[in-house]
Amino acid sequence: MGYPSITLTTRLSSSASDTRRGVVRLHPEVLDALGLRPWDAVRLTGARATVALAAATTPGSPAGVVLVDDLTLINLGMTEGTEIAVAPARVGTATSVTIAGSRMAAASVAPETVRLALTGKVFTTGDTVSLLPQDLAPRNASGAGQVRRSLSAAIGGTWTNELITIAGSDPEGAVTVAPSTVLRWRDGTESAPRPSPAAAPERAEQSAPVEQSAPPSVGVSDLVGSRQVADRLTEWLRLSFEQPELLERLGAAPRLGVLLSGPSGVGKATLVRAVTAAVGAELVEVAAPGIGALEAATAARRFREALGRATDTVESDAPCVLLVTDVDSLLPATDPPPLATVVLEELAAVIDRPRLAIVATSARPESVDPRLRDPDLVDRELTITQPDGRTRADLLRVLLRETPLDTDVDLGELGEYTPGFVAADLAALCRESAVRAALRHQHGSEAEQPRLRQQDFLDAVSSVRPLSMSASDSLSTGGIGLDDVGDMTEVKQSLTETVLWPLQYPDSFTRLGVDPPRGVLLHGPPGCGKTFLVRALAGSGKLNVLSVKGAELLDKWVGESERAVRELFLRASNAAPSLVFLDEVDALAPRRGQSADSGVSDRVVAALLTELDGVEPMRDVVVVGATNRPELVDPALTRPGRLERMVAVPPPDSAARAEILRSAAKNTPLTPDVDLTALAARLEGYSAADCAALIREAALTAMRESLSAAEVRANHLETARATVRPSLDAEQLTAFDGYF
Repeated sequence: MGYPSITLTTRLSSSASDTRRGVVRLHPEVLDALGLRPWDAVRLTGARATVALAAATTPGSPAGVVLVDDLTLINLGMTEGTEIAVAPARVGTATSVTIAGSRMAAASVAPETVRLALTGKVFTTGDTVSLLPQDLAPRNASGAGQVRRSLSAAIGGTWTNELITIAGSDPEGAVTVAPSTVLRWRDGTESAPRPSPAAAPERAEQSAPVEQSAPPSVGVSDLVGSRQVADRLTEWLRLSFEQPELLERLGAAPRLGVLLSGPSGVGKATLVRAVTAAVGAELVEVAAPGIGALEAATAARRFREALGRATDTVESDAPCVLLVTDVDSLLPATDPPPLATVVLEELAAVIDRPRLAIVATSARPESVDPRLRDPDLVDRELTITQPDGRTRADLLRVLLRETPLDTDVDLGELGEYTPGFVAADLAALCRESAVRAALRHQHGSEAEQPRLRQQDFLDAVSSVRPLSMSASDSLSTGGIGLDDVGDMTEVKQSLTETVLWPLQYPDSFTRLGVDPPRGVLLHGPPGCGKTFLVRALAGSGKLNVLSVKGAELLDKWVGESERAVRELFLRASNAAPSLVFLDEVDALAPRRGQSADSGVSDRVVAALLTELDGVEPMRDVVVVGATNRPELVDPALTRPGRLERMVAVPPPDSAARAEILRSAAKNTPLTPDVDLTALAARLEGYSAADCAALIREAALTAMRESLSAAEVRANHLETARATVRPSLDAEQLTAFDGYF
């Protein structure tokens, strides 16, 4: 094009609509300088070269940055904040494209569907591309709705996390796909060119979020952690399909309707596919979210088509399983649409057909229309539980059995460091680890055998967010652990016994016949390290931490605060093992009968007490509350079985202050004339936060003297003392004497 490249700084885009769609954002002046129009292709060069579509940034954005997503950074082999070269790109139309992906995607997703997902995108060999359709460009014709429905039916709700790699293209270089492009899975099936426009309407009419599934890529033996559920479902299907007369002789109807529940991504649909194949039945799969998003008349027709396909199968003397995934989106419990009644009537009309079974899945069984559980419809339930650490390690062994691993890889340790991860999360972890290993090996010698290392997995854990935590605010640890907490030996021991021991040594509690503690209340003066201690617990990596400020759960609308409490503990249960941190708990659970807020606080306290020791016991969930005003907390919250352990975080004494100063200054170079022990003895009234602030202010004092300063001297600390004053006074400490 005759335009030079421009060097820009990468910055992650905050726009959800741009995420993983192969789009970068440039300042309009940069587009003009490169001679580009919006939605032209650009070549990005970092550690490796890739291509993307360029669109304009919003007004007010800096001109020297390029907004990219995480996938583009991976393709560049760079991190946020680094510089890359941006230039116009010449893009050709691919005659053929070879792709690689997970075994589930290769077995379940037709190449024609992948071609639709790639329509409108530009890419080069070696790029990692998502299956999210590129539906931003005004001239794009990817058929985004059809892509979403087809992928949801093929893979399930986790299709948005699925990634593929461009293994090759003809011609090489930057290419895009067209209707005539032949797209093939590596060592697998390929697509034919798209039919002529005259045949397109007929093909579009036939396409629907209903598929007759291909043989599954996962066998029953691979269903780690859910074999008991699979065995039970297998028994029910064999009885219903092979021995209906036995059931009738014993007074039971041979019909079978099952509701299979479990956390999102745990493998519900995968289990049904594997079991169906094991019993020799045909599977007709219906993606309820795809049907529920359609206009009512069209949705009803599509659902009848699915039932018609299932009944045609059984009339041909073959058993059939009708799988309805995420049924709560089609049959919601609250305000069910008229379509729900139609769906239930259609299901009731076919449930009694011989050799036809109905299996519905849901991650939120409490949100399913109760009419589905009618005794004459779906009258049986199975639940897949959240995998524990040992199960996660076994799942990783299945996922990585064909992957070259280094000798330092410890899957048992990885299972412990992935709390709350389900099968879909672990698959995403394996993909991210493979990308990191590929980036490390891309410039290595060809003689070196590429392998995944333990550090690849540990680095990937920090960037893969489990599905159970996707709607929750997690506590930022800053990379600290309990070893980084100065002094507080007794406090750390109490937290270790209450929070970590039940996770690390559950057999000991079982052997002694006692239940682990439910919760802890940390109390002490402000700035003494209560929140810091919880961050250190989160830094252990052995549990998920959900952080909630007390006032965040309060809502002016009747019933909303109690619902927020229930949802908080439901998220914690789904993310188990987990810790719920209630900061400023006195604002959330004040003494009942003393507030003037129309009883909102009293109802929230009641909801909180019910969740802590209600009819349904919490499993692998620990609650930690923190407060500066323990006298304001409702006494019922601190009785045994709730926040039963009162752990005081006292103001630091001289020895503790010295330890805190050493911990705060571990990365700060100090001259030999600095005596932290002597300094700590003179810091009466300083809290832990004050001590950390003193080190920070001393370093700033050294910088004020010289920006090239390399050490902090004793006089810098003395100068900082004049700025950082003690925050604890005698009157405040006297108020806490009754609690220590």
